[in-house]
Amino acid sequence: MPVTPPPVDPELAAAIDLDALRITLTHEVIEKLRAAAAPAPTLDDLRRDGAFTVEEHLAPPAGGGTAGVPLLVCRPTGASGRLPVLYYLHGGGMVMGHARQHLDYVLEWAEELGAAVVSVEYRLAPEHPYPAALDDALAGITWIATHGRESGIDPERVLVTGFSGGGAVAAGLALRLRDGRDLRPVGQMLVCPMLDDRSDTCSAVQFAAAGGWNRATNEAAWSHVLGARRGTADVPAYAAPARAEDLSGLPPTYLEAGSAETFRDEVVGYASGIWAAGGDAELHVFAGGFHGFDFLVPGAGLSRDARETRLKWLRRVLPTRP
Repeated sequence: MPVTPPPVDPELAAAIDLDALRITLTHEVIEKLRAAAAPAPTLDDLRRDGAFTVEEHLAPPAGGGTAGVPLLVCRPTGASGRLPVLYYLHGGGMVMGHARQHLDYVLEWAEELGAAVVSVEYRLAPEHPYPAALDDALAGITWIATHGRESGIDPERVLVTGFSGGGAVAAGLALRLRDGRDLRPVGQMLVCPMLDDRSDTCSAVQFAAAGGWNRATNEAAWSHVLGARRGTADVPAYAAPARAEDLSGLPPTYLEAGSAETFRDEVVGYASGIWAAGGDAELHVFAGGFHGFDFLVPGAGLSRDARETRLKWLRRVLPTRP
């Protein structure tokens, strides 16, 4: 298996030192990263100078949860009627991050589309290993189905989207809904999703020691989520969706990765599995992109291309009228 990785886009490489982003996901490091991310953005920031109303709700727990699941419901102030909704699951390897993280990106889509956003504060590992995050995601989408109309959103037009670790939760949620729920999202958008706990693809090997989110970081995150089960046969597809043997019956799916990141080949493989099952998948691999490149270097040409590509797919898949 080749170990020489493909190159990083020159504009991205000139803008950021990936080696400085190398992290070891110990409990202590996770706590520090959570604390550093906690203050921002504020609810006033999310209102975007009056462009959105922002409500806080608690969804009744699902699965093994005992406390309500916090939700942020953001709705364009100028919109009328019941709106389609982007159901957002934040990134952070399922061990860090929060419901407001990178929510500004999703609000940009919502403003363009005339859609609402619901962001879920799912529980994080290692304190809350699998299936806590998935149970919370299920609780949130169930709240949309039962109470969403009260907040002016349409439970028949829900599109699930997740970044990185949130992509794992989003993909797992789509599988779980397919297998036994009346809820049916109209699509799923998986941006650089974390799909495979085994970390044995060609791209995982190529980026074993790279800066940024590499194979070692990825394995550590999965170990926090799955414990001793990571890499064994005892991992369900709802936890690591790349494990799914049957990818039929899924909603239209957008999949994205960079060519210079460890998740590349598991994302390509997931798209291939959907196609093999006769499904609708749109795959984009951005040449020279590393993990999270558009969040870290938003002004780069490749980052602008990625954002425009996502918005184009959303316009195709998300119905703007009942």
